[in-house]
Amino acid sequence: MAALDRLIATMVPLLPRGIVRRVSARYIAGESLAEVTAIVEDLNRRGRLATVDVLGEFVDRLEGVPATTEQYVQVLEVIRERSLDANISIKLTALGLQVDPQFCRKQVRRIVERAMALGNFVRIDMEDATCTDDTLAVFREFQDEHENVGIVLQAYLRRTLNDARALGQKAANFRLCKGIYVEPKRIAWKEPDAIRDNYVRALEVMLDAKSYVGIATHDETLVWRAMDMIRRRGLDPTEYEFQMLLGVDPDLEQVILDGGHRLRIYVPYGKAWYSYATRRLRENPAIAGYVFKNLLTMLSGRARLGRGPLERSKS
Repeated sequence: MAALDRLIATMVPLLPRGIVRRVSARYIAGESLAEVTAIVEDLNRRGRLATVDVLGEFVDRLEGVPATTEQYVQVLEVIRERSLDANISIKLTALGLQVDPQFCRKQVRRIVERAMALGNFVRIDMEDATCTDDTLAVFREFQDEHENVGIVLQAYLRRTLNDARALGQKAANFRLCKGIYVEPKRIAWKEPDAIRDNYVRALEVMLDAKSYVGIATHDETLVWRAMDMIRRRGLDPTEYEFQMLLGVDPDLEQVILDGGHRLRIYVPYGKAWYSYATRRLRENPAIAGYVFKNLLTMLSGRARLGRGPLERSKS
């Protein structure tokens, strides 16, 4: 199955844009603020928290960056106005990190300070390994000044245990994920069991440091091991949360909620949906395979209704 998923992932760039848009609709909350607001309201009604990401990354010009910053400020304003249970996640390369680091810091400051004024929280996403040191430097700078900032660590990187120990000295607010960027073996674990083991060890380090952790995974084995770790430590549900991507595994979402745990859904939106969708599907073969199976189900359902698989819905 893993080999088939990888094959499907390599085919993603060959798919027509309309097909990518259709199959990614479950995983991306549209292009507008109104669309993402409706998705977050629905998630909240169903007992889920949210974190909103304005799509866009690795910009090579600064012209559009202030507009991205203002989109995040608008999201924060709407969260406050609608009393949504949500925060935001930002990617530093979308704010100019690789073009002008100081300009990027100004954008981060604008977002973080507005979030603090509105009683909200900002998660700084982790990107590929070329950004790790710079991203951690920005986080440390803002962590010293603000309590409403968190960071992401990726369990497949060999450095992650050391980073978790160092950041845990100040009880940093973490999101822990496996990691999806394609990295060389010298800096990243490759075997699934090694990545799982490193994930568990990093989570233990974070929890032992009394850090708040967003346990971000769709791996049922890791969910089970995290739940066991939480039970043995006697943690209250307010001391951690689970996190998942929008639309990936609703059944596992419900398992987590039924166990009495908090669950936050990562909700991306924006006009840069195509590059996000193709990149994420290409870099995460398991999700690419999952999406492809959903596409086959959709097309077979339409065929059973007597409608051509390429016929557009009139509804």
